[in-house]
Amino acid sequence: QVQVVESGGGLVQAGESLRLSCAASGNIFSINAMGWYRQAPGKQRELVAAITSGDSTNYVDSVKGRFTISRDNAKNTVFLQMNSLKPEDTAVYYCNVKLLDRGLRRRDYWGQGTQVTVSS
Repeated sequence: QVQVVESGGGLVQAGESLRLSCAASGNIFSINAMGWYRQAPGKQRELVAAITSGDSTNYVDSVKGRFTISRDNAKNTVFLQMNSLKPEDTAVYYCNVKLLDRGLRRRDYWGQGTQVTVSS
């Protein structure tokens, strides 16, 4: 019904940048919120950044000032610009989409995850 596709992960050195993209498609009436979560081995998944339909944003304290979340609502796409990357940012990053489908039902979807590795 809904496809959520992430891209942009990779291997970089500390101090470098990456830009993640996430596009949702399919049975979508409107997007209510999109966000990025990350999970490192042996750790719980945590919210990194989120953006609402009104463009309000939230960030985990550890990425404030370094990461920027933005969205293109017309394309149902969210981006995460990650600057000044640190080894502690290494994780699988997952895109989360909260939406109304065409039947106006509230739905929640996750992408497959994209690996971000930051070497020291």
